[in-house]
Amino acid sequence: MANNQKDTSVKKPNIFVRAGRKLKETFSELKRVTWPTFPKVVRATCVVLVVVVVFTVVITGINYGLQELLNLVTNIGQ
Repeated sequence: MANNQKDTSVKKPNIFVRAGRKLKETFSELKRVTWPTFPKVVRATCVVLVVVVVFTVVITGINYGLQELLNLVTNIGQ
């Protein structure tokens, strides 16, 4: 009876076998990826840079406005 239980249990492959399988699966998936063309990459990069600049200007404007408001409020009592 102990032998039957031993035969039906499935041993897990060692860590190196599992890592090798995972690496092989990863590379096979990367072969199927459709990579963007260079003009698409440049266009996406430009969009990101423009959005960052716009947000920087907006946040800087809000910061400056709040700083001036704080200066105005603190100078009223003097």
